[in-house]
Amino acid sequence: MLARAPHSLRAQVARTRVAPYARFVHGHGEYHHLPFEWPGKKRLSFGIKLTTFLAVGFSIPFVAAKFQLNKSGAA
Repeated sequence: MLARAPHSLRAQVARTRVAPYARFVHGHGEYHHLPFEWPGKKRLSFGIKLTTFLAVGFSIPFVAAKFQLNKSGAA
């Protein structure tokens, strides 16, 4: 479709530049790679909560498998 366009339109498209860092500008100040603000002075509390969250999420399949095996009388 662009090949059939007039030369002036093709030249205008070729001149159009996208700012390379426009995708990192969100209007919230500087760019952060985490979707939440890092807890400055509450690191220990954050670490305990995060570890608990991840441990519970990881252990759910194992607890469910143990429950099902006990329920069936296999173990």
